[in-house]
This record gives sequence, structure tokens and C-alpha cells, in this order.
Amino acid sequence: MNMSGVNTVTEFILLSFPCSREVQVLLFVLFSVSYILTLMGNGAIVFAVKLDHRLHTPMYTLLANFSFLEMCYINTTVPNMLRNFLSDTKTISFTACFLQFYFFFSMGITETFLLPLMAFDRYLAICRPLHYPTIMSSHLCMNLVGLCWVTAFLCYPVPIYFITQLPFCGPNIIDHFVCDPGPLLALSCIPAPGIELSCSILSSLIIFITFFFILWSYTLVLRAVLRVPSAAGRRKAFSTCGSHLAVVSLFYGTIMMMYISPTSGNPAGIQKIVTLLYSAVTPLINPLIYSLRNKDMKIALRKIQMFTKTGQSKQEFMSEPRS
Repeated sequence: MNMSGVNTVTEFILLSFPCSREVQVLLFVLFSVSYILTLMGNGAIVFAVKLDHRLHTPMYTLLANFSFLEMCYINTTVPNMLRNFLSDTKTISFTACFLQFYFFFSMGITETFLLPLMAFDRYLAICRPLHYPTIMSSHLCMNLVGLCWVTAFLCYPVPIYFITQLPFCGPNIIDHFVCDPGPLLALSCIPAPGIELSCSILSSLIIFITFFFILWSYTLVLRAVLRVPSAAGRRKAFSTCGSHLAVVSLFYGTIMMMYISPTSGNPAGIQKIVTLLYSAVTPLINPLIYSLRNKDMKIALRKIQMFTKTGQSKQEFMSEPRS
């Protein structure tokens, strides 16, 4: 094949959700409200953990980092999707498309690393309570969180580089709201089974290894909880782990549908709905899951509400007793 037309495509068209102008405006309003609520909910958790020194424990440090990640994650897709709802062209430049691809996947991989770390923290707290303070110190916790972020952002630069070197000579229409590898590879002028296979293997390894690590952690936790003689103790342990398991189920259930099952076999509409679930819907409901099931977090969030209304100093806020 003549490769002189390599990368003649300078921009892509993200179709997003094709529909009438009125429905586009309605979707813009709906997703704008969802976007604002997501930022507010996750931001409140980060703010609560930062201000209340009683929440300066590994469990809440991990939760604050997870909420911060969700805020970053949703910013990789939703702002551009909102712009497309009101745009007539719905274009995204070649460079911006691959930058979105990189940050979208890097944030997603960071989440697949943070969730096992949160499961491991619960395993240590419940199965090794006497050794927990010495093993999971604040210093180690922050180092592990940093390792999750750095490792995740190093996973996809090489595959993305090779995809950018493929010839894109038209068409340039992506039937999606995000630059996803499946639709992008489908637009290449030449087949790239090696790149497609390597991306699939990399995604599958990350998803399965982290998922089975979480299953292993909670299997040990379940065995330990069932040995607790007190019913109240069992309820507290299940309540602590229940929120995390709900988030894990939502996130892994959707990404497995998207990246483990053959992408080519999923209609474009299904791909968009599934991607929307794990990239926009789960970040919205995660704060609700954690705050509604966690007594300490509910107290801290109520104190934030009082803090913003009364204009207390940070010292007064932190010194207030729990009640």
C-alpha cells in the first residue's frame, strides 16, 4: 500500500448521540447537571477528608484519592461531550483525540489499581487488626497511591504511539463520544491485528489480575467476618466492605462488558451506553454509595455543611467533637 497518505486525517468527528436538536439540548442539560453533581459529590468527600483530621487514616485517604480520581476521570470525557451536544461540526483534532484516549485509559487503569489497594486495606484492617497500624502506615499508603498513579500512566504510551503511526486517510467519523481504541483502529487504512491484540491482552491482564486480587481479598475478609462472634461486629464489617464491593461491581461489570468481550461484536449503541456507565454514571453515584453507608463520612459531610454556612475557621471545624 502507498503510505504517502499516512495521517492525512487532521481531525475526527465524534458522532456522540445523533438525534434531533431539541434532544441534543435536553441531553446537554441532563449531562451538565450530572457533571456538576459528580464534581460536587466527589469534591465534598475530598474536602471532608482533608479538613477533618479524624479522617486522616489510610481508609479515608484512599477514599479521598479515589474521589479525586473520579473528578479527573469524568473531565476526560464529559466536557468534550457537552461541547459536541451544542456543536454543529462535533470535531476533535487528531492530537486532542489521542490525548483524550491516553488520559481516559490512564485514569481508568488508575482506578483498577486503586480499587484492589482499597480491598487490601480492608483485608489488613479486618484480618490483621493488631498489625494494621504498623503495616498500613500513612507513609506507605501515600507511596502505594503514588505507585498506582505512576504505573497506570506508564501502561499505554507505547500502544498509543503505535496507533498514531497507522495511516488514517479517511473516513474520519467515530460513532462514539470518546476516542476509544476500537473505533479508532477501525478507521485505519490498513488492518493492525498486532496492535489490536496487544491492546486487548494488556487490558485483559490488568482487569483480570486486579479483579481476582479483589476477589481473593474479600474472600479472606468474608471468612474472617463470619468468625466474629458479635452480630454487631459482623454488621459493621459488612457495612464497611459493602460500599466498596458495590463500587467494584459497577465498575468491573461494565469494563468487562466493554473490553473483555469482543469489541467488534458489540453494536456502537451498546458500546456508547456501557462506556457512559463506567465513565460518567459510576463517578456520579460513588459518592452516594460511600456517604450513605458510612457513618463517619456522613458526620464529616454534615460538618462541612455547617462549616460553609457559619464560616467557621478550619481549626474550629477540626476541633468539633463527633456527635
